Amino acid sequence: MKDPVWQKHREQCLMALISAAVVAVCVCVGVTMNLVTLYDENFDRMGIRTFTMFTVISNILAGISMVLCLSYTIDGLRTGNYHLPNWIVDMMFVNVTAVTLTFLVSLFILSPVKGFVLIFTGSRFFLHGLCPLVAIITFCFFISHHFIPLRTAFFALIPVFLYAVVYFVMVVVIGEKNGGWEDFYGFATRVPVWIPATLILPITFGIASLLRFLHNRCVLRYREKDAELYREACGTADLRQMVKKMARSQKQRTKIADIVIPARVILTMTKYGNSDMSVEEGCQLYLETYMAWNRDGMHRRFNKEHNSWP
Repeated sequence: MKDPVWQKHREQCLMALISAAVVAVCVCVGVTMNLVTLYDENFDRMGIRTFTMFTVISNILAGISMVLCLSYTIDGLRTGNYHLPNWIVDMMFVNVTAVTLTFLVSLFILSPVKGFVLIFTGSRFFLHGLCPLVAIITFCFFISHHFIPLRTAFFALIPVFLYAVVYFVMVVVIGEKNGGWEDFYGFATRVPVWIPATLILPITFGIASLLRFLHNRCVLRYREKDAELYREACGTADLRQMVKKMARSQKQRTKIADIVIPARVILTMTKYGNSDMSVEEGCQLYLETYMAWNRDGMHRRFNKEHNSWP
């Protein structure tokens, strides 16, 4: 018998793995298409100059965040104990905010000017549309074990602020004639500079707040579901026997150097179960049961690895 929440976590973990991998792959495809396209009659930011665009930078940052979570999702599928470090979730929040801004600017500003088909075809299909949308879905619905505090929303302004400063210096201060950038987004020539300068950060904060709301609401929903499952499974059950069965279910799945004690799961079991077992006792019982259940197999693997050393 496995922990009642593990199966649900594994399903969520699988969806996070697939969607994060889709974002990472699509970012690579979109950026590569821009790099190998040396000329485009509608866009001149091709080749190496593609890295001057916020579209590309924000997508790369989002892709990096997704790549960082892949190893944790794979480990979650292997052990059934899916959890991402807080710093990865915070980083993903910041970068998904940036790529969401890219999507909204493409949809509501660039599309009316250059046409919807042009903005969302070719490499731009990936960088303006698919990658941002899948990144939003991944963060809001499949990365659901870390509550985002309000103060973290202010960190989401950093990439946008830094790029805005660089863009202003290269376009307005230096200028294209002096070796700077042309105003390829039109924020300095098509509209007065003060309009995007005063609106971009409030809009970004609004995007971050909306993403935070959706993410945190999903976190609370998952926690309520977990609590319901634990109450049903642990209300009258013998938690010590449940912990032992959890440990035995990991037979031959985990190497001796990679034993993961599901402390968060055991903590929740003690919270909703009718038992005097402490978290410390549950973790110790899990480790002792696992070691005893897998002793012969671990000894064989340890000896095999030891004998293979040079």
